[in-house]
Amino acid sequence: MKKISTLLVALSCFSMISCSAQKQSLITVKGTQFIKDGKPYSYVGANYWYGALLGSEKYGDRERLVRELDLMKANGIDNLRVLVGAEGGTYDYTVTPALQTAQGKYDEALLDGLDFFMSEMGKRNMYAVLYLNNNWEWSGGMSQYLEWNGKGVIPNPNLKGNTWPQFMEYTRKFHECEPCKTAFENHIRFILGRKNAYSKKKYTEDPAIMAWQVANEPRVFTKENEKAFTDWLNKVVNLIDALDKNHLISTGSEGKAGSNDDLATFERTHQNKNIDYLTMHIWPKNWGWFKAEDEKATLQVALTNARKYMDEHIALAQKMNRPIVIEEFGLPRTHEGLLPDASVESRNAFYASFFTRLAESHSNKEALAGVNFWGFGGEGKAVNKTGKWNAGDAFTADPPQEPQGLNTVFSEDTSTLKLIKEFNSKLK
Repeated sequence: MKKISTLLVALSCFSMISCSAQKQSLITVKGTQFIKDGKPYSYVGANYWYGALLGSEKYGDRERLVRELDLMKANGIDNLRVLVGAEGGTYDYTVTPALQTAQGKYDEALLDGLDFFMSEMGKRNMYAVLYLNNNWEWSGGMSQYLEWNGKGVIPNPNLKGNTWPQFMEYTRKFHECEPCKTAFENHIRFILGRKNAYSKKKYTEDPAIMAWQVANEPRVFTKENEKAFTDWLNKVVNLIDALDKNHLISTGSEGKAGSNDDLATFERTHQNKNIDYLTMHIWPKNWGWFKAEDEKATLQVALTNARKYMDEHIALAQKMNRPIVIEEFGLPRTHEGLLPDASVESRNAFYASFFTRLAESHSNKEALAGVNFWGFGGEGKAVNKTGKWNAGDAFTADPPQEPQGLNTVFSEDTSTLKLIKEFNSKLK
């Protein structure tokens, strides 16, 4: 595998960060392990999709961003999965403001926010996995490219009259939409060609970037669509590799769940050697394993099924000789409460099962190399009883189409943060 650069970049001092001539190295891959400073690197990280939005001086809250980064770092969280930016931003239940307001047109204030965010990550010796597109409607993504290129109005499933099957059939067309794919490739070239206004580093040389990710949860959708999907995926992966030889590449796949519920399909679509590591996502509520109204009994079902899903994907990663990351998993609070005063007892038990499996893998040199819980919402909060997000509301870990606070770890969730810190200390 590639990505064996030893580029080192000095860090500056900021806030709670030590001023001790610390240097940050690129994350590389050797077999089934991530390597940092010549040693295996495993981590309990977070999803923090809104980080670059918080970094915008015009739209965000830089003081909040700094506090949240400091709090995560203090609890051993040094790996964040982050959305590069949204597209469109004109629909309800979607992220606004959008980075791409129209195809190929960018909001400079949000590009500046991305730069600031990445600069702050680097100061803390933290690593970002930056995803460049989205299979789902909540940030525009593939469906927005389709609408921009004359494929009809997005059948947003959150709006009356539309369904999820309609939306997925619509989004499937992206893999055969030549102008859509070309526009996305141009977006990749634009972002990877950027130089950070704060750190003065080229994005392709910034060690605070662990990996570029093709998209959030790209899906095959149908057996008939597998060839078009794979051809598109390979082309994008190869483009990123051609533009950037320093950073890792992943696809953002859910694993079997994004591959027509077939592990062999997942394996076939991830043969490209420029895919440096594999990913999987696990959502027990969405998949019918966990029900808030029967929390005690269904938690056990969720734990059993999640362990099985983990193990079969880890075995595949071992076979393919690559690391694998569980980069999304979450569980609501008791009774699906949206505020920090709702119990997180079941959530903590669910999280602990993932952390324990990671610790086992770390000790036994298996392929599971990291987990990113969904997600860290810091100082955000639900501002109404339904949890609906409206433009201008503070961001939480939950995207705009979901009740705010549903899967969020808040700054006040001290028991969860303590658990995370404990396991991160075991991985050092």
